[in-house]
Amino acid sequence: MSRGPEIGTLVTRNVEQAARRYGCGVRVQSVQSTRWASATFNGERHRLQASATPSPALDKWLADLCDADFSIRGHLVADIHVRSIQRASELVGIELEVLTLEDA
Repeated sequence: MSRGPEIGTLVTRNVEQAARRYGCGVRVQSVQSTRWASATFNGERHRLQASATPSPALDKWLADLCDADFSIRGHLVADIHVRSIQRASELVGIELEVLTLEDA
């Protein structure tokens, strides 16, 4: 029986949808997910490689991203931040890190 998409896929979808709400098209090329745990929480750390066309909307989205609310059934996005931004004239490369916790 299928449990649905993996959490890395859900994070990717949420990031792309959040960018669309700002009017910018961010495309995630890859996601690497690693299990993570503390004394009280279990989850995963996700590193996303993405790209987008440069625009004021993209700059605004990147500036607001750490305060964004994500809704992923069964998980809580505990932390999201931009690890790096590489700007070229026609393309912006973005590396994001997202920490999700399993909702108990």
